[in-house]
Amino acid sequence: MDVLEAIRTRRSIGRVKPDPVEREKIERILEAATWAPTHHRTEPWRFFVLTGEGRRPLSRLFVELAKAEMVDPETPENREKLEREAKKPFRAPVVIAVAVVPTERPDVVLAEERAAVAAAIQNMLLAAHALGLGAMWRTGKKTYHPKVRDFFGLGEKGEIVGFVYLGYPDGPPPERTRTPFWEKTKWIDEDRPYADG
Repeated sequence: MDVLEAIRTRRSIGRVKPDPVEREKIERILEAATWAPTHHRTEPWRFFVLTGEGRRPLSRLFVELAKAEMVDPETPENREKLEREAKKPFRAPVVIAVAVVPTERPDVVLAEERAAVAAAIQNMLLAAHALGLGAMWRTGKKTYHPKVRDFFGLGEKGEIVGFVYLGYPDGPPPERTRTPFWEKTKWIDEDRPYADG
């Protein structure tokens, strides 16, 4: 599959089979990530591959963070919510936590470090698709919690950019559409202020 076809046909796949994913495929996905553009060639990405029972500590952390926001974790509704939180890292056989660890240099801009890691994640999603895997980039409020940062030993300036859930698709990909690019594009070919109509 060529890259333009991969871009057009890639979908976020939330439902995957519990079957294990071959380590070779995971490594190819990680290698694809490292070819993302990176300002000043800082390569600020870090990867944490969680499989099997390696997902269990993240499950416990998700429950802990959810509990901290509850007045009474023992209500039936909250117990259900906590059960759902505990299951989240087990929605796929592989969870890759992708982090940014910014380079400490005066010429390095934090937004550019984050952008490089986002580009690395897009490479991962495209590589997974090309290898016949389903993938989903998941985030949410807890992704950016200091306890998640500490859990992965990222230091004060590091942070998780997202969790990539990987597995073999369990069903056909969802149909999706996109707004045509021309509705969101302005061609500038004259020397005039950009805000002009």
